[in-house]
Amino acid sequence: MRFNLSKWALEHRSFVVYMMIAATIAGLGAFYRLGRDEDPPFVIKTMVVQAAWPGATLDDTLLQITDRLERTLQETPSLDFLRSYTSPGKTTIFVNLKGATTAREIPDIWYHVRKSVGDMRHTLPAGVVGPGFNDEFGDVFGIIYGITADGFTHRELKDHAEDIRSRLMQVPDVAKIEILGAQDEKILVEFSVQQLAGLGIDRSALVAALAAQNIVSPSGILQTGNERLTLRVSGAFESERDILGVNFVANGRLIRLRDIAQVHRAYADPPQPMFRVNGKPAVGIAISMREGGDILTLGRNIKEAMHEMRADLPIGIEPVLVADQPSVVDHAVRDFTTSLWQAIAIIMAVSLVTLGLRPGAVIALSIPLTLALVLPVMEFTAIDLQRISLGALIIALGLLVDDAMTTVDVMTSRLAAGDSKEDAATFAYKTL
Repeated sequence: MRFNLSKWALEHRSFVVYMMIAATIAGLGAFYRLGRDEDPPFVIKTMVVQAAWPGATLDDTLLQITDRLERTLQETPSLDFLRSYTSPGKTTIFVNLKGATTAREIPDIWYHVRKSVGDMRHTLPAGVVGPGFNDEFGDVFGIIYGITADGFTHRELKDHAEDIRSRLMQVPDVAKIEILGAQDEKILVEFSVQQLAGLGIDRSALVAALAAQNIVSPSGILQTGNERLTLRVSGAFESERDILGVNFVANGRLIRLRDIAQVHRAYADPPQPMFRVNGKPAVGIAISMREGGDILTLGRNIKEAMHEMRADLPIGIEPVLVADQPSVVDHAVRDFTTSLWQAIAIIMAVSLVTLGLRPGAVIALSIPLTLALVLPVMEFTAIDLQRISLGALIIALGLLVDDAMTTVDVMTSRLAAGDSKEDAATFAYKTL
């Protein structure tokens, strides 16, 4: 005889009621434990491998770097294709994996790429910078603060931003923090080529003298009994004044750098991408959440940490919230909850008018009960509450209502035809 779930449920009503209550409690608990994010985590199956060889020609770069790297990268597991771009002194290779590659396999594959390229690194020409790897395209920075400074230099602003970053890294669920808009500082030595020529000074000799002075090299170890002292030769530059005090010999004369050149600090020109808040120069702090975390909890923790740090910041350093993903996610979850209750109210009202009190209550009850069963499954399968999953649940509401109304309609029709409650319920299960 074919098993009939409706008949079995009617014969074990107490157990079914108990399971309904247990499912509701489990669903409520899962709803508050589920992670919340704006979008689901996704993995980009592409890695960029870059290397530079300053001063090399296009042909040399292609033959000595690009071809050698490609031969090694062709051994990558699950490789789909390689795409490379070569210019004089620089090569960029995109490693693309097959679409069937799972997210669990990708970290091991990227480790294999780094290891295999590292093993062949010694075969590249001397002077090659890299290769470098970049596979972090999927990072999402949902919380961004802009740090503005009134009366502070960009260097001081960057230092304070680094301090804030170090403290925020201790907040739970923080995966990564990047500094945006920070400009690289350089020491510029400016001199007149005509003046050097008039003094008979070779520019390359001047550069060599500076490089020879600002060098860190082992100077030996002094062993005295049980003590072991490391010797260090001073001479490294610590300020612009040290650079100006460099002496070198030209045409038998001792010349100081301060007599023929100017030394000052400056930022890279052209500058790196700059960060502004309300038109003011600033430094950005971009915060990324770990996978499976709760963006709402992270947002609250970050705000509390920033509130505590404000008291330690100098007057003039002002953190401004620029991007607030937690508020977006909170709004989306609230919209879903509102849509759920609206759907239940509308369905109950329509069902009460068309079918009566008890059928309408059964249909309305089926929606939250089914969702209560779905939420623990989502928690077990690591599906968070985000844009895609919430959209799928909203779409599923229509299917849930349709199934419940069809079942109730069949049962009421059989009851009207004279069948008993048990026969009407079992008939609905057999036919639907």
